[in-house]
Amino acid sequence: MRKRTNGIVAMLLTVMLVLAACGGNSGGSASNAGATNAAGGETGGASELKPYEMTVAFLSIGNTKDLAEVQAEVNKITQAKINATVKFLPIDIGAWQQQMNLMLAGNEPLDILVTGTGLNFGTQAAKGQLVEMDDLLAKYGQDIQKVVGEDVIKAGSSNGKIYALPSVRDWAADYGLVMRQDIVDKHKIDVNAIKTLDDLTAVFQTIKDNEPGMAAVLPEGPSFSVIQSMVGSVIDPLGDENGVLVGFDGELKVVNWYETPEYASLVKKAREWYNAGFIPKDVSTNQTTSEQLIKANKAFAFMAHMKPGYESKESLLTGTPLVAARISPAISTTSSIANIMFGIARNSEDPERAMMFLNLLYSDADLVNLIDYGIKGKHYEVKDGNIIGFPAGVDSSSSTYNPTHGWMWGNQLLSHIWEGDNADLWTKLDEFNKSAVKSKALGFSFTADPVKTEVAAVQNVKEQFKIGLENGTLDPDKYLPEYIAKLKSAGMDKIVAEKQKQLDEWAAANK
Repeated sequence: MRKRTNGIVAMLLTVMLVLAACGGNSGGSASNAGATNAAGGETGGASELKPYEMTVAFLSIGNTKDLAEVQAEVNKITQAKINATVKFLPIDIGAWQQQMNLMLAGNEPLDILVTGTGLNFGTQAAKGQLVEMDDLLAKYGQDIQKVVGEDVIKAGSSNGKIYALPSVRDWAADYGLVMRQDIVDKHKIDVNAIKTLDDLTAVFQTIKDNEPGMAAVLPEGPSFSVIQSMVGSVIDPLGDENGVLVGFDGELKVVNWYETPEYASLVKKAREWYNAGFIPKDVSTNQTTSEQLIKANKAFAFMAHMKPGYESKESLLTGTPLVAARISPAISTTSSIANIMFGIARNSEDPERAMMFLNLLYSDADLVNLIDYGIKGKHYEVKDGNIIGFPAGVDSSSSTYNPTHGWMWGNQLLSHIWEGDNADLWTKLDEFNKSAVKSKALGFSFTADPVKTEVAAVQNVKEQFKIGLENGTLDPDKYLPEYIAKLKSAGMDKIVAEKQKQLDEWAAANK
């Protein structure tokens, strides 16, 4: 994957309102292996299964001009192993919600779809639009269970039943500041000494005093606020921030995040930075990415939620070496795990075969690399060992298959590593996931349908106040009390109560 996945996932969430190097497992050939080996199932070999065409809907990211060629190669694998062909259905991010609603409400051909906490998963499960996976997973998904732990699989559950499977990627995030290495070196900034937001104030002052015309700090992207990339180190958002758990050591007590002392402290810090001139005046209306502004020498740093290898990828995008100050440990919540999953649509005429295909996505390296990177020799070439890159004469602008969506498809740890990333990237990512602080509500998914009117009203209020408060452009002493009052009038307390009710029921069922 050559682009920042966290930024993409954040974009998905905006539209909807976002490891160990595992060895490949080909699963044997159709001539000597049944579905148990090829797809983790109990049935006989692929030759004993009737032919079936699966429609797989996914988010269209990057360049997929040669998708038809890649699909043909994918079908050579799936026909041999599960006697099925795949029809890929790429859907643009902006059209995703509407098209999924229409397809799931009707009887259009659809077997597998991308879903997640920001992609209507809770509603889809509650409406019966997704197939329960528990029995299917036990019969045909043994390889999935080997690489996705029970606590992670639970992130795709609703009312005690599994309805979706998280992809194997970064299941956690740590938080902090990404800075230009040359400016850090120039001013002898001690990155290791940066431990808190207060430590950042002194760094930003150095930039303001010595680098005229350069913003000291930006949000992670146009859809973010400056402090938004720090919120995940303080709370479990329980999906949407409409009722959260503050901290990771306490009880399962849902509160209105926006009336907590922690939120007030963060927006006051943003106001302090804005008044000091660290944050650009146009921060809330700017549509240029932070990477582009750094590349244009207009910014020093941006806030970010990160993972291993993050700085390397961002350095490629900005064209200059970057360094990160991480000021929180890795945190894992349902939101960080379940923001990208695959579900089986109730429309499917063969859910068993759909699960067999999903099992291959978590176990077959050839299939995963084909979907992630395209055809070897045409879309990529091996540079050294597991490191790959574009073939000679091809770059990101001329490539005809460069989707940058490896984080979406099954087990990303089976994929090659793109040149520029560390060779041990997947090992570090696995360690990162395992070491993360885990929320006590890991596995809980909120179903907003009982309070959908209030959720819509609250969202309207958020659009008036949230970005301004969190970028420092609105004075929290004046506007935070008004924000809280309008949230309450819109029904925030009812949402919090409903979320607490569902969380209590979930906790009782998962003792």
